[in-house]
Amino acid sequence: MTGPSLTLCADDYGLAPGLGRAIRALIESGRLQATGCMTGSRHWPAEAVLLKPLKGKAQFGVHLTLTDQRPLGAMPDLAPEGKLPPIGTMVRRAVAHRLDRAEIAAELERQIDAFEAAMGRAPDFLDGHHHVHQLPIVRDVVLDLWRLRLRPTGGWVRSCWENPLAIAARGIDPVRATIIALLGLRLRWMLKAAGAPHNHSFRGVYDFSGKVAYAELFRRFTDRPGPRTLVMCHPGEVDEALKACEWLTDQREVEYRFLASEDCAASLKQRGITLSSL
Repeated sequence: MTGPSLTLCADDYGLAPGLGRAIRALIESGRLQATGCMTGSRHWPAEAVLLKPLKGKAQFGVHLTLTDQRPLGAMPDLAPEGKLPPIGTMVRRAVAHRLDRAEIAAELERQIDAFEAAMGRAPDFLDGHHHVHQLPIVRDVVLDLWRLRLRPTGGWVRSCWENPLAIAARGIDPVRATIIALLGLRLRWMLKAAGAPHNHSFRGVYDFSGKVAYAELFRRFTDRPGPRTLVMCHPGEVDEALKACEWLTDQREVEYRFLASEDCAASLKQRGITLSSL
């Protein structure tokens, strides 16, 4: 009888070279089983070349992006000045159903196209930067894209739903984590109804403040994983490219150092937890 297992998935691959170096090193060492790629980034083509040789060592998906960065194509409704809105604006517009579905679909298609052009195959999964893939209107587009682009190859979609009781028991940023979970409940139902493969537990939400040691956060996020548990993480090395486009910087190095350490391996081994692809 095998023990419990979980999947560690790093977000934001391709956003900056420093993130790529850290994520590839963790994949090489077996500490990461998946990474979501920001294919709209200007660094993506070069970073894809470096990632491609790691095929088979982890799953590579598209980290669908509709916030903060620049879109790959014209989006006069959502990004009239060439830059996507912050997450707060995106959530308000989505909840109010003030998004142009065709425009959203065209941009997300471009991002998947960019993945396939660089990697020569369909992505293994879809998820969303700032969890935008689960918002109203966007989630309908994402499910359509799964049917058209990922279902033929068995790809999956990230579900951000987590039982609020489990979130409260972990005690890590419970308000933020519960809001994300509740916003993801409808997508979870849609994925189940469509027969789309997805994770059954989602963990890793915290405030990136560094107030609690990441070793302790990791222990709680990975404790008692059930079937198809996915833990989100954001490891990286800080460089000028990252500083120029993203507010989340130093805590990425904290995560990277821990995930690469023997303390991480010992934490999992002591509890009989193994790492495996979703």
